[in-house]
Amino acid sequence: MKPEQRSVLGWCLFDFANSAYVTVIVTFVFATYFTQGVAPTPEQGTAWWGTAQGISALLIALISPVVGAIADHAGRRKVWVFWCSILTVITTAFLWFAEPNSSHIALILAAVVIANIGFEVGQVFYNALLPSVAPSEKLGRISGWASGCGYGGGLLCLLLCLLLFIRADPAPFGLDKAASAHVRATVLVVAIWFSVFSLPFFFWVKDDAAQTQPIGLAIKSGLIQLRETLGKIRQYPNIVRFLIARMLYNDGVTTIFAFGGIFAAGTFGMTVAEVIQLGIALNVTAGIGAAVFGWIDDKFGSKRTISISVLAVIVFGALTLSAPDKTWFWIWALTVSTFFGPVQAASRTMMARLSPLEIRTEMFGLFALTGKAIAFGGPLAVGWMTAVSGSQRWGLATVLVFLAGGLWVLRGVKEP
Repeated sequence: MKPEQRSVLGWCLFDFANSAYVTVIVTFVFATYFTQGVAPTPEQGTAWWGTAQGISALLIALISPVVGAIADHAGRRKVWVFWCSILTVITTAFLWFAEPNSSHIALILAAVVIANIGFEVGQVFYNALLPSVAPSEKLGRISGWASGCGYGGGLLCLLLCLLLFIRADPAPFGLDKAASAHVRATVLVVAIWFSVFSLPFFFWVKDDAAQTQPIGLAIKSGLIQLRETLGKIRQYPNIVRFLIARMLYNDGVTTIFAFGGIFAAGTFGMTVAEVIQLGIALNVTAGIGAAVFGWIDDKFGSKRTISISVLAVIVFGALTLSAPDKTWFWIWALTVSTFFGPVQAASRTMMARLSPLEIRTEMFGLFALTGKAIAFGGPLAVGWMTAVSGSQRWGLATVLVFLAGGLWVLRGVKEP
């Protein structure tokens, strides 16, 4: 295999590795277990979980552009990905101590917040390496392939958790089901999965370090550069408009995905095993969508790909939330998930195409900033509306407003 091919494969495999965290911890298994088994009630658990996700999103929004600016001057990006990954793996493993009672809820939610920060800040540097890995004419395809690998990784990790732990009877390794140890063990599976499958990224992907300032000077230069970029951001009106659009529609998409398992369990009474089965199916359709739309991205453009996908998420998302029974919920949920991957992959490609080379990582820092600037809004809106209305349907319906707003703003973005 040629070095450039290994680099592409290593970059895609990192998505395969870290998506297990999003799929198992944030979306389907641990989030469902927390709201159903740890919190006093599902509604209270939804509110607490939404608040924790909102807090982490706010902190990520503050941190990401700063570290992105520093990395543009320090040059090396892989080392940042490494330490962020270590932080995520350690705090994920700590979630093993989330026993089925409310005694350690504050510590558990704090670990979730820290793990989210490690994961998302690492994504800043990982995404910034895309143009170094992929030829310009294949940015969309390789970004889509990576997203497809990510959904595949989440799918396989979910299958492993389901077959070896959730449904195993008796539970392996003498795990006590009465203490939900067979469910809590899935966090250790994620920690190991992330650690092992991220190794090709660190060995094979070349770190295109154009600048290599010492870390002290890089911090100073990066902060100065960030201040200057924020001061002259009006010179990039097209990028600003895109970032605002993405800020809105991305919040809607990530909130739907993050609360999908919680909604399935609370509204339709699905067990953890059923939620995992749903997650497996959703990852299959999302992965297929990401891979197929990668070709559409390169042929017809990122903007058109994003617009079609966001519109589809609005339509099929509304049908999913209004599903009268479990069967229709499955049908519409599988349909809407097909468009999750294209939204995220095409947005990453669009940012890579819009960003000036000399401040690319900093721009991806701003990409992360706008991705999280109001990301607390979606989870908080869901949590608060659920608490006020007593209905998870009305709670999740709030995200349709974010999606529609993002689609409207995107209309004015000019694609290069």
